Order: sequence, then C-alpha cells, then structure tokens
Amino acid sequence: MRLLHTMLRVGNLERSLDFYCEGLGMQLKGKKDFPAGRFTLAFVGYEGEDSHALEFTYNYGRENYEIGDGYGHVAVGVNDIHTVCERLRARGAKITREPGPMKHGSTVIAFVEDPDGYPVELIETAD
Repeated sequence: MRLLHTMLRVGNLERSLDFYCEGLGMQLKGKKDFPAGRFTLAFVGYEGEDSHALEFTYNYGRENYEIGDGYGHVAVGVNDIHTVCERLRARGAKITREPGPMKHGSTVIAFVEDPDGYPVELIETAD
C-alpha cells in the first residue's frame, strides 16, 4: 500500500497551479476535464515522486469553500525557506508565520496560505 494523493477543492484552478507550480516548484503531472460532471482535476507533485502529491478539484462555478476545523495543513520540504517565502510573498501569497525555529524545537518552519486559504507548512530541509 502507498498514499496516492491528497485532494483539495479549489476556487480558481489556474491560480492554484501558479501558486504550487511556479511558487513552490511542483510540476503539473496530469489534468483532466470532466464537462459532463462540471469539474476539472489537476495533479501536481515534485520530479522523481512516483505518485502525485496533491489533487486539485475545480468544480465549475464554485469559487469558495469552508476549510473546516478538522483540516491541518500540507507540508512541503524546502532547501532555503527564506528564499521560498520571499518568492511566494512577491507573488502575493500571505505568509502567516515567518521563518523561524518551531516552538520547543530547532527545525526551521514557516506557514503560508495558498490562494484558497489552505495552510501550507514550509519545513527547511538539508537536501
């Protein structure tokens, strides 16, 4: 068994693809439109991953969703957290927690909101 993907409903597919692909360096791995069902699916992830990291579902005509209090966040490992935060900020992203050590630890993290308000945790890695 293996985890295949996490699905997020998005209000504007192109805006989400820009954030995750241009802002976070993911690649569009697949996209399929289902006109009869009035939705489009897009899959993004990083090069070398054998599965998709995220599936975006865009339902025609739906621009907003309630995130809910059970949702946590998507986590992305990054080499230079300060550079990534500045790149995202320049693209209009909201940094909700500036880079710094996590509480009660030394791992450097930051939080940013994607275009639909989903929290994304950035974790600095040594890769």
